Amino acid sequence: MTVIQNTSAYISIYPVDPMPAAIAALRAGTEPVWVFAYGSLMWNPEIAFAEARPGFLHGYHRSFCLYSRDYRGTPERPGLVLGLDRGGSCRGIVYRLPPDRVGETLDRIWAREMTGQVYRMCRVAVRTPRGPVAAHACVVRRASPDYAGRLSLDAAAHLLAAAVGGRGSGRDYLANTVRHLEELGIRDGLLHRIAARVAGLAADPASAFPAASRLDL
Repeated sequence: MTVIQNTSAYISIYPVDPMPAAIAALRAGTEPVWVFAYGSLMWNPEIAFAEARPGFLHGYHRSFCLYSRDYRGTPERPGLVLGLDRGGSCRGIVYRLPPDRVGETLDRIWAREMTGQVYRMCRVAVRTPRGPVAAHACVVRRASPDYAGRLSLDAAAHLLAAAVGGRGSGRDYLANTVRHLEELGIRDGLLHRIAARVAGLAADPASAFPAASRLDL
């Protein structure tokens, strides 16, 4: 079992979402519990896990589609965080929770990720090098007021370059995600293009902070 000790003392300003009965029932189940990670859970999981595998998820894609007014931004200057949005595919990591610590570990993930009613935890089918697994993943709620939709590359870059929240800056969040994807041999073309644009903005700190333009889906 691997135990990750790098935990954050920051507590969200938003209440933790109620846990549905189907998710709470996983505590007492006999089947392995897997969680699919596609963003910061990959490079800073803050949980114990029994096993980690590369995973491929079809039907959802990784996207900077959620405004963050807490972890990576403020209400006055929101940032962005990643979500799983429908369509396409996504490569990430799938973690198997320790059988003797499922409840504790699940509660830790829930308290960290499930605040502000921006995600729903869904059951998903993930392909791994050792065969398919039935996992759970945090999928965006498109009805949330924090759902940003499909932002232009420039709008996303400006938000990430400027915003800082309780867990750090959007710039660091983006850089850590891109770096970890590269270590896994995963190239996410859009994230790499956003990272390049953010790097360009760093040379122009006086750049205006534009309103985030949006392409409605």
